[in-house]
This record gives sequence, C-alpha cells and structure tokens, in this order.
Amino acid sequence: MPSFDIVCEMDMQEMDNAVNQVKKEIATRYDFKHSKASIELDDGKITLVGDDVNNLNTVAEILRAKMVRRKLEAKSLEYGDIENASGDTRRQEVSIKQGVDKETAKKIVKHIKQEKMKVQAAIQGEQVRVTGKKRDDLQAAMALVRSIDADRPLSFTNFRD
Repeated sequence: MPSFDIVCEMDMQEMDNAVNQVKKEIATRYDFKHSKASIELDDGKITLVGDDVNNLNTVAEILRAKMVRRKLEAKSLEYGDIENASGDTRRQEVSIKQGVDKETAKKIVKHIKQEKMKVQAAIQGEQVRVTGKKRDDLQAAMALVRSIDADRPLSFTNFRD
C-alpha cells in the first residue's frame, strides 16, 4: 500500500554553513567594527550576541538572509526573549524547530479527515504517516498539506509505491 511521511527536518550542515557565513560577514562589516556581536550554533540552538537590540536584530536579519540563500526555511527558527548578558551586551537564544509537534500533527490529521479523502493519516512520534490505495490520492493529500498554514516547514519523505 503506497504511503509517505510528513516531517519537519532542518539540514544542520547547511545551517552550520549559514552560521559560518554570518560570522564572516560580522568580521568584515564596518558597522560591526568595534562591536561584540557574535553568533554560535550549539546542539540545535543558535545564540546571538550584540551590543544593543539594534545590533542583535541586524545579526538576526543577516542570518535570515543567509538561510534563504541556502534554501533553508526562516520560519523554522523560534526566537526567544532578548536578555542582558555580561559586558553590557544583549543575548538572544534561537531554537531550531525539528519534528512535527503534537498540535500540528493533530491539525494535519484533522484537516485530511475533514476533506474525506481516500487516505488514512496516523501520528507516529514526530512525523505523520499517510497511507492510501492510489498514488493520485496521496498526491492530492500532499497538495492539501502544502495548503495548511503550519508554524514550521513541512516536507514529505519516504514515499513508497
């Protein structure tokens, strides 16, 4: 029986490359000349550091631009609160969304059932498996899931005929 999985995965190697490009740009830009601005990627979290809120927002904007160039979804980032750090700087934690959370998975399953398509959707951990008898039904389900406004980028993997 044909099936596919709906997942939310971030290519961490591409994310590491984007962060490294931001580091290089911070080192060469004139407006960061005597600034303490920096960016670090550790275990699914990005730490932004800047002299003030404007400096911090500029680093975040550069990160988003580098992500778009590397075909990474910017809506997969979840920005935390800006907090005071040592040395009169500001710090912001940015977490990278991985996996389909329970609320989004329930929303996807509910949406598929409301359309009364000839497919079945089941939540399996941090992914949603969709099965059906025909390949065309699965492709229609993919189009339906693409139209759902999710808070994270959804992709389709493990398509089996």
